[in-house]
Amino acid sequence: MQRRQFIKAIAASAIVWPVSTLAQQLTPVIGFLDPTSSALQSDRSRALRQGLKETGFVEGENVAIQYRWAEGQYDRLRVLVADLVRHPVAVIVTGGGTPTALAAKSATETIPIVFVLGFNPVQFGLVESLARPGGNVTGVTVLDVELIAKGFELLHELVPAATTIGVLVNPNNLLIEAQTREAQIAARNLGVHVLILNARSQSEVEMAFTMLVDQRANALLCYRRAVVLRHSEVTTRRTGSPPCGSNSISVSSVHSSWRSDGLRDQSGRCDRITGAYVGRILMGAKPADLPVQLSTKVELAINLKAARALGLTVPPSILARADEVIE
Repeated sequence: MQRRQFIKAIAASAIVWPVSTLAQQLTPVIGFLDPTSSALQSDRSRALRQGLKETGFVEGENVAIQYRWAEGQYDRLRVLVADLVRHPVAVIVTGGGTPTALAAKSATETIPIVFVLGFNPVQFGLVESLARPGGNVTGVTVLDVELIAKGFELLHELVPAATTIGVLVNPNNLLIEAQTREAQIAARNLGVHVLILNARSQSEVEMAFTMLVDQRANALLCYRRAVVLRHSEVTTRRTGSPPCGSNSISVSSVHSSWRSDGLRDQSGRCDRITGAYVGRILMGAKPADLPVQLSTKVELAINLKAARALGLTVPPSILARADEVIE
């Protein structure tokens, strides 16, 4: 009797164990690659999960996400994406712009890739066209370089006495030449001087603010989310409190993730679209057939608390145009 029970138990485990293992193996895995830190991207990953949920996928239930963060070290991107390819993952989502998308594309021609970019992806050969991407890559592209002129106009209206405006840029961005050119044109049109300052590390951010004070700049355009967010504590300290003192600098940011005065793109919307695209791919859609989405809507958010800390009075003309006023 005991022998028969033992045989039945073995037979049952032989049936149940493979089924359980198979279920785990069938759960799709998404690879998420970003050059920044997980601490800085909670809003983005939340929007991504929301987009996935809209297509029926919930992290931890019927889909898994493997996150890879480069912590600001762009030379790690190729290593991290190679690890995702070996894992393997069903789809790769890239954040942080051009370098991340190119690293993913160079790592695989078969695994679908969904990006969020600030330029025309055709320009760098990521897709064949916006309408028919072809290959294994698609995603969302947002206004980026075009926002520089708007950022200058906003700062000039906010601080009309400013004669020198600084711009923080990320030298790792492949669009650095276009960004610099647009900043110089915008500054010339407004009759102000511009300081182009590299800010890919904390030491460079500190050096940038030292130069801003030395050059008596009193306005700063914080450009490229990957740079500003990673060192936002330094940026806030150096712009709004001693040791700047009377040299406090008015700040405008062109991205929503850093809550200052300025223009922002629809980052949450873009990440939701990304999540929805990933969900569609998991259900069988091909990236080649999913057109690249172009996000053209820009919001104006005004942080009155930050403005008061800097001793600024926001003109009614700006407040009237604001999509969001942060008290």
